[in-house]
Amino acid sequence: MRTIILALALIATPAAAQTMKVEDLCVKVAKHLLMTETLHTGVVQSFPELKPPGARMTYSTRDGVEKKDMVDTFECQFDSAKPPFGLKRFCLASTCYSADEKNEENKRRFEEVRILLERDGL
Repeated sequence: MRTIILALALIATPAAAQTMKVEDLCVKVAKHLLMTETLHTGVVQSFPELKPPGARMTYSTRDGVEKKDMVDTFECQFDSAKPPFGLKRFCLASTCYSADEKNEENKRRFEEVRILLERDGL
């Protein structure tokens, strides 16, 4: 039974990636960086037609915060607007993370999130 459940989970992952949008993936990136399973989004703006495609949003990790009161921002950029997206860069407020980042800690955070997305099949 356990093998069947695992097999079904592996089969379901590619389909989920195919229907995902850049804003959905940006939420996932934010959850990984912030190490939280709960992320409430406020205003979400998506730009899949830009080069590079991306999204930005306001968010809160606290319950009960109204969308209008969410002021923390998160932004993502990807290589493509469709799977495989390829994480290019993300920013938490004014701090950005990317593969070519000069700050070693920020570069490491980028690589950690990129690896977590790969483990998710994204």
